[in-house]
Amino acid sequence: MILHTIAAGETLEGIARQYGVPARNLAADNGVAIPEKLPVGMILLVVIPTATHTVTEGETLYGIASRYGLTLRTLWRNNLFLNGSEDVQTGDILYLDTQTDRIGAYMTGGYVYPFVDRTLLNQTLPLISGIMPFTYGFRPDGTVLPLDDGEILNAAFRYSTSPVMHLSTLTEDGNFSSELAAALLRDETAMQTLTAGVLETLRRKGYYGLDVDFEFLGAENAALYAAFLSRLRETLNAAGYPVMAALAPKTRDDQPGALYEGHDYAAIGQAVNCVLLMTYEWGYTYGPPMAVSPIRPVRNVIEYALTRIPAEKIFLGVSNYGYDFTLPYVQGLSMARSLSVAEAFLLAGEVGAEIQYDETVQAPFFEYTKEGVQHVVWFEDARSLSVRLNLLPEYGLRGALYWNFMRPNPQNLALINSLLYPRVLHLF
Repeated sequence: MILHTIAAGETLEGIARQYGVPARNLAADNGVAIPEKLPVGMILLVVIPTATHTVTEGETLYGIASRYGLTLRTLWRNNLFLNGSEDVQTGDILYLDTQTDRIGAYMTGGYVYPFVDRTLLNQTLPLISGIMPFTYGFRPDGTVLPLDDGEILNAAFRYSTSPVMHLSTLTEDGNFSSELAAALLRDETAMQTLTAGVLETLRRKGYYGLDVDFEFLGAENAALYAAFLSRLRETLNAAGYPVMAALAPKTRDDQPGALYEGHDYAAIGQAVNCVLLMTYEWGYTYGPPMAVSPIRPVRNVIEYALTRIPAEKIFLGVSNYGYDFTLPYVQGLSMARSLSVAEAFLLAGEVGAEIQYDETVQAPFFEYTKEGVQHVVWFEDARSLSVRLNLLPEYGLRGALYWNFMRPNPQNLALINSLLYPRVLHLF
């Protein structure tokens, strides 16, 4: 794996020749939609094959995999242009094996909404350990709200990726309610109903385990929430299902704010099988322009978490998107536009911006002006994501979970394949 920084005048074809790789594969690994508009400063992730196969007439992907003693999943991981499909064309150059810089075996996963693009989902699933359809909610009486997750589950089973049920404070009208959670935590009957409903859903739909995400609970609900999670774990573990919980990005026990006060790291860490640190959204829609996941705040959260929770229980949260901020920032008025990494690269090429990299926050950005309005775009690329994935061995963490896999970012998938040995999801 090579990270190549685009210089003025370089082309995709020229870079492919430089490294001796097919231009089609290079474009697919980086989500390059318009090769002639590669922005200066863009990072290209170059996957170097060590063994290839050129498809001849009449061959099938299954036949090729069998010939070389490989799994279909391996071929899908090495060849993102297949998009998780078995369709191959005469002349396709398949990577059978590639140069890697692997840092260890770690579990990976992330979240998708039911309306996720199916091609994107199929491309992603072979690269990850677990997938979390977002989201199941519940009614005031504790009954579970339905979720149209059938297609996601079928795809997950097809690619041998473990689906994890996600439970949040989603209400029947489609909003998130901390008041609903607070009422539940004081209603013994509702908690019993919710626990039974979750267990029934896990069994009926074939989920691997449960991921709980109750936010903005406030200090008055912290102990009740941890106790609820402990009871959930006791019941579900006995039935063979692990329980994990998402944690707000705290850096100390007494951090003020309803988001932080409701999550007691030590109590929740003891209550569940594992946790997700939501280490993203420092740069967000209504906030001042900045990186989504600046590295020092991310480290601060990890280092605090390690004082309260064993490292082997912790998943690192990774952002898989960016924001287009307008300048100057006006609090209460400014609203940034969310965009995918692929869209950020495309935008930089269209406006002729040079992508820069901030070594302090470890993230790429670029600036441009449109219709007299100044913009700055902060996002992630293979370089910044590599920095974050390397935190896994540095701190001994369990794995990484992405928010989210709704937006195309093949660079990230190629990076996962190059840096991490595949590992089956195991949350116990």
